[in-house]
Formats: sequence, structure tokens, C-alpha cells
Amino acid sequence: MTSTLRPAVTTEAVKRPDRWLALSVLVLAVLLVAVDATVLGLATPYISEDLEPSGTQLLWIGDVYSFVIAGLLVSMGSLGDRVGRKRILLVGATAFGLISVLNAYATSPELLIAARALLGVAGATLMPATLALIRNLFHDPRERSLAVGIWGATASAGTAVGPIVGGFLLEHFWWGSVFLINLPVMVVLVVVGIRTLPESRSPRPGPWDLPSVLLSLAGMIGIVYAVKEAATHGFTGASLGTGLLGAAALYGFVRRQLTLPAPLLDMRLFRDRGFSGAVLADLLTILGLSGLVFFLSQYLQLVQGRSPFEAGLAELPAAVGAVAAGLLAGRAARRFSVRTVVSGGLAAIGLALAFLTTITQSTGYPLLGAALLVVGVGAGFSFTVTSDVILSSVPKDQAGAASAVSETAYELGAALGIAVLGSIVTGVYRDFTAPAGTPQGARESLGGAVEAAGHMPASAADDMLSSARAAFVDGLSVAVGVGAAVLLATAVAAWFLLRGQRLENSG
Repeated sequence: MTSTLRPAVTTEAVKRPDRWLALSVLVLAVLLVAVDATVLGLATPYISEDLEPSGTQLLWIGDVYSFVIAGLLVSMGSLGDRVGRKRILLVGATAFGLISVLNAYATSPELLIAARALLGVAGATLMPATLALIRNLFHDPRERSLAVGIWGATASAGTAVGPIVGGFLLEHFWWGSVFLINLPVMVVLVVVGIRTLPESRSPRPGPWDLPSVLLSLAGMIGIVYAVKEAATHGFTGASLGTGLLGAAALYGFVRRQLTLPAPLLDMRLFRDRGFSGAVLADLLTILGLSGLVFFLSQYLQLVQGRSPFEAGLAELPAAVGAVAAGLLAGRAARRFSVRTVVSGGLAAIGLALAFLTTITQSTGYPLLGAALLVVGVGAGFSFTVTSDVILSSVPKDQAGAASAVSETAYELGAALGIAVLGSIVTGVYRDFTAPAGTPQGARESLGGAVEAAGHMPASAADDMLSSARAAFVDGLSVAVGVGAAVLLATAVAAWFLLRGQRLENSG
């Protein structure tokens, strides 16, 4: 966009009276996805008790959503650029709500895994469309920074609302009810969105290339599955073969994008050092955080004995910190610099995670809450600024594809983090010393141990649970330590990769 055109575009954006109302609809979609992600962790002990999944199935329930969404985000972001971002957002939101019902009434681990995968297909339409529509609604850079901050703050608020509402539901209803809270949000989003959201699409869309879609999906799922299997069972022929097939598919995807006149993803975007640095920072940050995020609810409930509602409240400081920092991030990045805010945020998360390596079964809440607050503040600053950098680095008609890359990094980092760090926790946990007669299911997961204890003699059950909880905390400590190392290394990398990067100013 030339500087000659920018003032006219900015004036038009400022005069648009309904842009903030339209933003409220977009953040509802973010809320939908964020709430869904957080309530699953709270529901895990109940799912373990009711459906009796194996440890591997439990991990699949946790990460198959991320697998599918990571494989489809680029394709769905590009589809939104072609058929209309408003249209794909509303269709995706409707599907997300309906598939949530299937999740709620799943009667077996296999059915729940399949339902989570379908939810990933619907979820892949939501996040790229919301960021892309923000890029098209807010042309003034300062307004866009604030809008992105509100977008990120809502995602963080969802992580707070999800556990609290989910905890209340779990104490009064069955675990499936946590998925049904998506329905009223979906209804409001669709009804209001139809009236307020403007349609936008690429002026030169080109065809939606199905071979590229299949290569992207096969490549992402293949790579993530291989990492998960290698982390769980070591390097086997199956995991190596799957990984090589995934890598070959991604290589084919990249080669095909370079030859297509209208590619699904313009690979030239990665030539921008700020864009590439922001994407890499997002991926590694989520990877490092995943061990804490996925297992924290289990620690609070199954180790410290909190109710689901109490566990939800205990996680609130992270969301509060992220909301506050997200709203201030754009202003801070303009006053200091992009790399100072992003690297500082990442370093804060890394130091907080390093502190949490000292966690024990009886760690007091003031220390835990303070660490979570620091994690939230760091995440709010870093994620908001990197999202702004990614959006402002690309032409407006490629906003969907760029947003999809940002979200792909997020979801891929979550999938890899749960696979690697989750497998560390599981690997350490399985070696706990158990009394004779302990069922094999108790070694699959801590939820399985709690369930098995109900069928054992009281003294043996107490010994087994004590040993299992200690092993789970040891595994969590190791995983958080690995996460801390990843975050601190990412902070250093971001300092160099984001050198000279600036957010646009108004006018």
C-alpha cells in the first residue's frame, strides 16, 4: 500500500462507525476457541473416570484438535481470502457449535478423539478469519494495535472464563456439559455477525488448490505424529517413516507454492525477517508453555485436591496478567521497541517457568499464583506484539494467509509441546513404585491411578496414590524445566531476529 493512499484509507477506517461492534463479534469467535481449549484440561479427570482412556488415548484427546487445526489453518485462511472471510467465519462458527454437541455426548475414547478432530476442522476456519478481518477493519496502525490487543486479551479472558465456568459445570453436571457452553456463544456470534461484519476477500484470489491442501494436511499431521510417537516410544521404524513422509509432503507443498501463479501460501512472506522472527517466536513460546498449560489443571485437582471450580480460579492470575499486558503491548512496543517488548516478555515467562521447577505436592498458592501472573504478563506482551508484526508485514489481500501462518505456529507449537513435554511427564510418571496388585491403568495416567484407587484396599490405595502423585509432580517439574530453557533461548533469538522492527504509526 503506497503512502499516497494511506491517509485516505485511514480516514475511511476512522469514519466507519460500526468497526468496534464488528470487533466484538470477532472476539466472540476467539472466546469460543479459547474456552474450548481450557475446559478440556479441567474435564480430563472426569473423562478418565467415565471413558477410561489409556494414557495414549488421553494424549490424543488433548492434542488431536491441535493436529488437525495445524494441518488445515493455512488452507482455511487461504480459502477465506478466496470465498470471503465473513462467510467462512460464520460457517465455521455454526459447525463449531454443532460439533461441540457431538463432543459432549461422546460415549467412548475413540468417539471423543474423532469429535475433537472434527472440531479442529471447524476451528481452523475461525482464527485466521478473525485476524484477517481485523486487518481489513482497522487500517489505522494504532487502532489496529489496540484491536489486536483486545483480540489477544479476549483469548486470555477465555482461558480464565473457561476454567471458572467449566469448574462450576463440572461440579453440578457431567463432563460433557463443558462443551455445550459453546452453543450460546455461537448463536450470538452468528446472529450479530450476519448484520455487522463486512465481507472481505482477495481481489485476485485464484483457484483453491486441492493438492496443496492435501500436502499441507499430510505434512503437518505426519511431522507432529512422528514427534509424538518418538517422544512416547522412542525412534521406531513407524515414527521415522511417518516423519519422513510428513517432511516429504511439506517439501512438496513448498515447491508447489513456488510454482503456482496464485499459491495457497505466498512463501515470499518469509523473506521478511520480522514476519519470520515473529512466527518462530510464537511457535517456540507455545511449545515451551504447553507442558504447564496441559498438566496444570490435573496438578491442581488430582495432586492438591482442589475442586474444578477452585482449580479454575487458581489459574486466573495468568489470564489477568495476559489481558492487562495485551492492552498495553502496542503502546509499549512503540515507546521502547518491538524486540525489547517481545524478548522481555519471553524472558519473563522463561524465568517464571524456571521458578516452577521447584514445585512440590504442597507448594503454596501465593507462590504458584505469582508465577502464573508473570507468565500471563509475559505472554500478553509477546503474543500481542508478534501478532501485530505479522499482520502489518503483509499486504491487506494476504491477511488471511498471514493470519493462518501465525495461528499455525501457535497450534503446531501446542501439538509439539503436548507431544514432547506431555510424553516427558508420562514417561517419568510411569516409573513410580507401586504396591503389589496395582492395576496397569494406574500407570497410564494420574487420573487412572485415582480411579484405580477406588477399587483397592485403603492402605494399598493410599501408598499407590502417594507414589503416583510424587511421580507426576517430578515429571511436571522436568517438563517445566525444559519449557523454561526453550523460552529463554527463544527470548535471545527474538532479540536478534526482531532487530530494527517497528510498529507502524498513524497517518
